[in-house]
Amino acid sequence: MTDLSGSVVVVTGAAGDQGKPTAAAFAAAGATVVAAGRDAARLAEVVALDPEHIVASVVDLSNESATQEWARMLLAEHGRVDGLMHLVGGWRGGKGIVESDLGDWDFLHLNLIRTLQHATRALHDPLLQSPHGRAAIISTSGLNKPRATNAAYLTAKAGAEMWLRAVADSFAGSDAAAAIGRIMALVTPQMQAAKPDGYQRFTPVETIADWLVGLYDRPAVDVNGVIETINR
Repeated sequence: MTDLSGSVVVVTGAAGDQGKPTAAAFAAAGATVVAAGRDAARLAEVVALDPEHIVASVVDLSNESATQEWARMLLAEHGRVDGLMHLVGGWRGGKGIVESDLGDWDFLHLNLIRTLQHATRALHDPLLQSPHGRAAIISTSGLNKPRATNAAYLTAKAGAEMWLRAVADSFAGSDAAAAIGRIMALVTPQMQAAKPDGYQRFTPVETIADWLVGLYDRPAVDVNGVIETINR
């Protein structure tokens, strides 16, 4: 089992469907988990999963100056940052190239790209200085075959991937790495219980969390810049 005792791992979007099991998985590996998000009440539910290892951290990652100040506070409190699991999500369906609302793009750009930019800029140097810094996002296999009705969402996901691949380039030759995991969609235990025979092509949130933790079991050179499909 991965031993991350003494490490500090930031999980953004921690109160979401993927954030909770990811925070729990890193806590189980012994890391101090900084569960980051905008809603203190929802973050308290994450902390309750493992109060010994998980701490809440309220931040608006859409605001760069606030994100920079937040990062300074994290370093002052914890002294290090060894991971950024960026799980801030967002979804907007479309109606086609002409019929879709470009307001959806504004929402997706802010949530999927801007928050990633702000977080990776603020935590870049601490991750680079860590003996095993890791940054990761979860993307979509839909990028393999773009659909007109999903144009805004897929464009935002592609932009997020490209940004993190550029972050990976900045980590080249170091002990830090940035990786991308792709799924068709995620399934929670609650979703699966409600439809036992469904979601066969979806990836369980626990499997995704295990993949993220497993990045620490592999040399940086083997995972830096990779795009991997996370299967059931």
